[in-house]
Amino acid sequence: MSTTILVVEDEPAIQELIAVNLSFAGHKVLRAFDAEQAQTLIRAELPDLIVLDWMLPGASGITLARQLRSDERTRQVPVIMLTAKGAEHDKIEGLEAGADDYITKPFSPKELMARIKAVLRRRAPQLTDDLIQIGTLFLDPATHRVRGGEISLTVGPTEFRLLHFFMTHTERVFSRAQLLDQVWGDHVFVEERTVDVHIRRLRKALEPSQHENHIETVRGAGYRFTAQPLKFA
Repeated sequence: MSTTILVVEDEPAIQELIAVNLSFAGHKVLRAFDAEQAQTLIRAELPDLIVLDWMLPGASGITLARQLRSDERTRQVPVIMLTAKGAEHDKIEGLEAGADDYITKPFSPKELMARIKAVLRRRAPQLTDDLIQIGTLFLDPATHRVRGGEISLTVGPTEFRLLHFFMTHTERVFSRAQLLDQVWGDHVFVEERTVDVHIRRLRKALEPSQHENHIETVRGAGYRFTAQPLKFA
């Protein structure tokens, strides 16, 4: 699935190389040359992942990583650190600052893409194209197809994203506000009750294969996708 990746790199040639490869892989790319520019872009649109150079003009990448981890809004955004520093204590410092992975320059674009995919699979599985199965419910992000048992289900684009998020985060309760941030994006401003409308549509779409009860309403808290729904007589 298309993801938004912010590249914070002050060397134009390296930034261009990364951006081209990310765009070719189908990602939306945001670019910043320093921490201040990066913060401006993040305030406007929360990226799905950040590729962050350690050595930046002004505030360093390490400083920015610590700021991101201390802010509730950006705390969960995966960060991959780029640096020419290859010593073990430097890697430890980068990871302790909040980086999810660490790549030493020079690096190959293939290695970077593989690491981005691995980090997304670990930290944000709803952004990958991996086939998902919960019981007899199947979701294929690559083809945008949903199947319940042997029945092909018709699911709208928003409901598909919602189901994808639920199936990669089973048994956890999410408030309407959390679902808006995760599925619609925190830069999209819509009413929280919009979530209820799409939950109803999603349940309706799952009815032909009798999978609608996987989505549970948790009174006063939000919604949960359970792998083992209660069976009603």
